[in-house]
Amino acid sequence: MRASTASVFTIDCNYVRSEFAGSYLRVDGQGPSAEAAFIDTNTTQSIPLLLAALDAQGLKPQQVRWIIVTHAHLDHAGGAGALALACPNATILAHPRAARHLIDPVKLETSARKVYGDAHFEQLYGTRLVPIPGDRVRVVEDNEEVPLGASRFRFLHTRGHANHHVCIHDPALATVYTGDAFGLRYPALQRSGLFVFPSTSPTDFDGKAALESIDRIVSCGARSVRPTHFGEVEDVVGAAVQLRSHLEYSSRLLERTILEAPEDSMEKWVLHELRKEFERVLARDGHSFGNDEWSWINLDLELNAAGLAFVARKCRV
Repeated sequence: MRASTASVFTIDCNYVRSEFAGSYLRVDGQGPSAEAAFIDTNTTQSIPLLLAALDAQGLKPQQVRWIIVTHAHLDHAGGAGALALACPNATILAHPRAARHLIDPVKLETSARKVYGDAHFEQLYGTRLVPIPGDRVRVVEDNEEVPLGASRFRFLHTRGHANHHVCIHDPALATVYTGDAFGLRYPALQRSGLFVFPSTSPTDFDGKAALESIDRIVSCGARSVRPTHFGEVEDVVGAAVQLRSHLEYSSRLLERTILEAPEDSMEKWVLHELRKEFERVLARDGHSFGNDEWSWINLDLELNAAGLAFVARKCRV
């Protein structure tokens, strides 16, 4: 039997801080006949890192067949247009609802500039988001398969974090690239055991759909998952248990938020409740986190609180 030449490399994009957000370089084959795919691109600022990782494997940008975007949030797709320019033979693969934002990213850029301000936006994402010609963007349907060399990827539509989210099952390596659909796993938080938690950031949080996505990913039977934030998780079942618990709590908290939270300080109210829950879970599971570990958690807690508040306000209308 021919030995497998499938390999995957984790690229630290140094977004915000080291080991916070990444990209995956998947290679199939060897030498000039090898094919490559990038899974998530981070931002325009990360493109030199992605191309350096490609070069380190002895590959040229012309050998990149696919640029895969799990969803259109800018820490995952902000660099897709710039990477497409650098990899002239690559086709960009995305959920049908994400594809239009890659072709015309004006709406994404405008909304992000309103959130961050022009100076901070350009510090994170560069001077502009690069549009991708429509003939280079291909939508992928649920359960669709695409080849990479001798391997095949299977795409899963996975709602919950975003309604335009896909995960990629890679049977050749027995892994699933999960974007944000299987939570966040920062290496700095794993020193006293596995600790993962979901992202409920604005604007599409759906607790029921998020739980269904967790179950669907587990049902692939993969030996590991690879979230974009950050790196491989081998205890898939253990991570799923933690994620389900957090998501069930978030759904209950959303119901309480709709009924109880003050309108003028809703995000602050939700953040307070989320932090209490995290403190309870950390104490229960024997994690002892200091200020440095909490600095990893706090940014996502603020985003998660904003996401729950966003949905709660829509439900109040």
